[in-house]
Amino acid sequence: MPERNVRGDPLEPCSTDPMTGFDRDGHCRCDERDHGRHELCAVMTDEFLAFSRERGNDLVTPRPGLRFPGLEPGDRWCLCVPRWVEALAATREERLPETTVPPVVLRATNEAVLDTVALETLEAHAYDG
Repeated sequence: MPERNVRGDPLEPCSTDPMTGFDRDGHCRCDERDHGRHELCAVMTDEFLAFSRERGNDLVTPRPGLRFPGLEPGDRWCLCVPRWVEALAATREERLPETTVPPVVLRATNEAVLDTVALETLEAHAYDG
């Protein structure tokens, strides 16, 4: 059965440039091997990339051995759900800029995310592009 996005429609690709997804197939699929839950398609911001680096996950530096190109602001990437939730909490608790929470591409975000984040919250952070 094809995977669905948070709107219940067929899951669309998040990005093929850079190639994203746990299996690097462009999709934020739900996979039992993926303990990080790379199911949420987000558009990178300067603030989020800095936040992630400060929290121990450098998403900017390329790692060719892991097929990781390094990310720039504007890139779409299948993020780990817990990292996105952490960024959301930090904007509230630490008063970080709202742009610390990267915008969500709803049509490319796996419906599995809804077991952790309410649709209304995702919609409040939806990417318009």
